[in-house]
Amino acid sequence: MTTSASWLGARFSPLIDERHGEVADTSDNAGSKVLVVDDEVRMRSSVGDLLQAYGHQCELAAGGEEALGLLSTGSIDLMLLDLNMPGIDGYQVMREVKENYPDTDVIVVSGETTFESATEALRCGAQDFLRKPYAPEELIRIVGNTLRKRSLERNIRDMNRCLEASEHRYRFIVNNSPDIIYMLDNRGHFVFLNDRIKTILGYETDELLGKHYSDFVHKDDLDKAMYVFDERRTGARASHNIEFRLLCKGSSLPFRYFESRSITIELSAMGVYAEQEADQKEAFVGTYGVVRDISERKRAEEVINFQLYHDLLTKLPNRALFRDRLNLAISQAKRSKSKLAVMFLDMDRFKVINDSLGHLAGDQLLQTIALRLSSCLRDGDTLARVGGDEFNLLVPGINGRDDAAMVARKIMERLKEPVVLDGYEVFVSFSIGIAIFPEDGQTIDVLVKNSDMAMYHTKTHGKNGYEFFADNMKAAFHRQLSMENGIRKALEKKEFELFYQPQIDVMEGRVCGMEALIRWNHPERGVLLPDQFIPLSEETGLIVEIGNWVLDSACRELKAWRLQGVSDDVQMAVNISAAQLMQPEFERTVLDIMAKHGVSGRQLELEITENILMQDMDQAVSKFQQLAANGVRVAVDDFGIGYSSLSYLHSLPLNTLKIDRSFISGVQAAKDRSSIVTAVLAMARELNLEVVVEGVERKAQVDYLRRLECSKAQGFFLGRPGPSEEIRELLRKR
Repeated sequence: MTTSASWLGARFSPLIDERHGEVADTSDNAGSKVLVVDDEVRMRSSVGDLLQAYGHQCELAAGGEEALGLLSTGSIDLMLLDLNMPGIDGYQVMREVKENYPDTDVIVVSGETTFESATEALRCGAQDFLRKPYAPEELIRIVGNTLRKRSLERNIRDMNRCLEASEHRYRFIVNNSPDIIYMLDNRGHFVFLNDRIKTILGYETDELLGKHYSDFVHKDDLDKAMYVFDERRTGARASHNIEFRLLCKGSSLPFRYFESRSITIELSAMGVYAEQEADQKEAFVGTYGVVRDISERKRAEEVINFQLYHDLLTKLPNRALFRDRLNLAISQAKRSKSKLAVMFLDMDRFKVINDSLGHLAGDQLLQTIALRLSSCLRDGDTLARVGGDEFNLLVPGINGRDDAAMVARKIMERLKEPVVLDGYEVFVSFSIGIAIFPEDGQTIDVLVKNSDMAMYHTKTHGKNGYEFFADNMKAAFHRQLSMENGIRKALEKKEFELFYQPQIDVMEGRVCGMEALIRWNHPERGVLLPDQFIPLSEETGLIVEIGNWVLDSACRELKAWRLQGVSDDVQMAVNISAAQLMQPEFERTVLDIMAKHGVSGRQLELEITENILMQDMDQAVSKFQQLAANGVRVAVDDFGIGYSSLSYLHSLPLNTLKIDRSFISGVQAAKDRSSIVTAVLAMARELNLEVVVEGVERKAQVDYLRRLECSKAQGFFLGRPGPSEEIRELLRKR
């Protein structure tokens, strides 16, 4: 056998080791499956034994038909194929392998060595050509080289598949990123953009490729953007989180805010810098960047910032923003030696409107009033809502009080127009207090406090007006504050006392009832009458606790009378405040106090004014009906001077009408008369109600009531209010 490869073997085996006589290393391909196809039995067996000796798995086939059968049953890595065989020859087998088994390599081993046969074998898919007879080491070398080439090609294919999969994943990640990912060339033109550009800016990718980045940056942000888009630095020195504006597609679209993170890759596969020779400087080729849409975050920050410094209902500045602007205005006024005004505005009777029409109507009223107030002001003025119905107004740059008074009058004039709420016309007024910088204060707290003090002074003088702060207001304010603190301590120190004024049956001349009247034994000011502290008690909410104390003390007195043998026909009249009536457990409180002292319902009469009833008629009717079911009597106090409608007389379980003192005061002599008293008596008789006339201070008034057969009356002429000991003595004598 020859020891050298044929010229055909050399022509078609470029990977053959040229070192003749040295067998190629086949260790990397050990275990490969080789199919030997030859019609000569001895040749077929010897080749199989040789290959198995080198660790290959061998299958033997005597002809083309058997070879194709073996190919169909399992994977064959390499086929050693003879050309001249009976039946299906080698050419037909190679054509079948090329079409159906492309992963199988073929080496032709044949005695047919013509150029035509070799060319045809190559055309049919042969990897190499070995002439018979051949040396064993040559066969092993050719087989090893072919399998090694096959292994390299398989690795390359696997690597390509991995690269394709990696590129697919990369494109998926990039195109589905929530951010814009872009690449610029070294002149600032876009060379790559992901698909996010369309959803954020409205551009198709092709519209931006090749365009300069400055075409899409807001003109005011170009200086800032050029350091980001044209960034050349890398690593920690690169630009991060720089905010500026990009233009959306279409002139009608608003500017949107972005956080642009420009990242330059350091000598990476991204190709930002081109690799050069070791002694050459890196070449800058472009910029890679990421643009994140933060418009939603910016809007959220704006909303949060607005909520921090504005009232959400009226959209006016809140207390914090007002103080900030006032502080700035004071600083400017000091520098310019000018003046400013701080006004405290409090809406009159807002609680009545809010309670009667509901909170939604109250909110609508506040919004409407805020708009009206704002329309009266200059651009440099600041109106702030600092409480439920309280507003602060800053008016800088004024010459003095006349300018501030003009603004206050303008506000009052603007508010004369009614506000329509749920079909009702509501008229609104404000009590306004004004403090002037610098004479009324030079700090924020002092100016606001003094304007607040002036506003309360307006409240006490009839409301619906304005007053400037004056030093004497401090004394009045401190007295009021001292009074409030004194009321809070009076209950604890038992400084309150009940006086009782007799109600007389003028026809029979006997005591038929008593009205409980509170007095305050003030440790410094002596005995105070109700009108000196009850209004403040109502304003501070202390009236509920005081009212419950009055009711409890009156029932305790009734119990003491009973123990002393006083007739049960003497009734006790107790005044009820609006705040008491609005308490959820009002009726239960009354019944519990009655049970505590063993007082029957017919001995107790609760007095309520018409105006209080009208605040919530439905609730009042429900509560008084429950009390009436337990025998408690109900009286309307100061009848005739309150609510004009008399429809409530049919709704409430009334027992008594108390005619206000103003209607009897005109009767000074025997010939005088009061048509209103006459009319009320006639109406009461029709409604089967008792009548008590208040303020009887002359004998002529008593005689007049007797002529009208009005039996009950009270007043100084009939009996002055007195303490419990004095009244008990009176009852024993009567």
